[in-house]
Amino acid sequence: MQNPIKLQHLLFVINPIAGDIDKEELEEEIKVACQEHGLLCELYKTTGDNDKEQIAKMLKGKKYDAVFAVGGDGTVNEVAALLIGKHIPLGIIPLGSGNGLSKDLNIPQDTEEALQLIHTHVIRNIDTIDLNGHPSIHLSDLGFNALVVKRFCEGDRRGPGAYAWIALQEYLNYEPKFYRIETDSENFEGEAFMVTIANANAFGSNAAINPNGVLNDGRFEICLIEPFPKAAGLGILYRMYTDTIDSSVYTRRISCRTATIYNVDGEVSHVDGEDVVLGKEIKVTMHPKSLKVILPAPETES
Repeated sequence: MQNPIKLQHLLFVINPIAGDIDKEELEEEIKVACQEHGLLCELYKTTGDNDKEQIAKMLKGKKYDAVFAVGGDGTVNEVAALLIGKHIPLGIIPLGSGNGLSKDLNIPQDTEEALQLIHTHVIRNIDTIDLNGHPSIHLSDLGFNALVVKRFCEGDRRGPGAYAWIALQEYLNYEPKFYRIETDSENFEGEAFMVTIANANAFGSNAAINPNGVLNDGRFEICLIEPFPKAAGLGILYRMYTDTIDSSVYTRRISCRTATIYNVDGEVSHVDGEDVVLGKEIKVTMHPKSLKVILPAPETES
């Protein structure tokens, strides 16, 4: 059912270094789209310096009907964190290297099409996860992929090619790390190549680590890739790209509502594609349907 409330006053949070399109042209496109539908809009460009505080101040000072994150998964996480538990919905105009959450939500990857959501949409509630005080909306990791994310964030190059090159370099020498995991459904103790805390389905590369995950079922999945021979790597990758990762003998998935992950070896971690230090004891909790998101209206409702 389409949301009956028309959005009137919008805030667009723009990451000026995301994507490879002209941001001045994009800003003009946003303003024109809003004017065409009689909407008020304000723009905030992130600087990397106290952005959360500045955006929070804007949200406290004015009444917005929605906030659109214009950037990649990091920008989306930053904005979403401020909207969890509030009545203001999150919109996404994807501009990042991966845009994993927007893909899992079936948001158009074309900027012009995504902008149509300002007037034709539905609003749904999705779950969010908390990891030691860090909100996670999409996917978070410990282990191999988190190390690749860290190297990617530290580098100057962007895009899928740069990510794949870093992954190949790290893969050749990476050794599994030891974890102990306690959940409300089952436990795990042993080595793992990577541990993914999944609220959604696939990485921005379209590799599905949790193909059957549901964003509003009140549960999250801990997806483990256990130690495997290097020669099996391509097979595992193939299964991720064909939504069959659960059939691999090297994978295990735990569906739960709460968990404590003991990162015994102190391996690196990331939250929604951003390098984050979570420590050696990570408390993971689920907040069901705590975030409103703006989604494309089904064809029968448009």
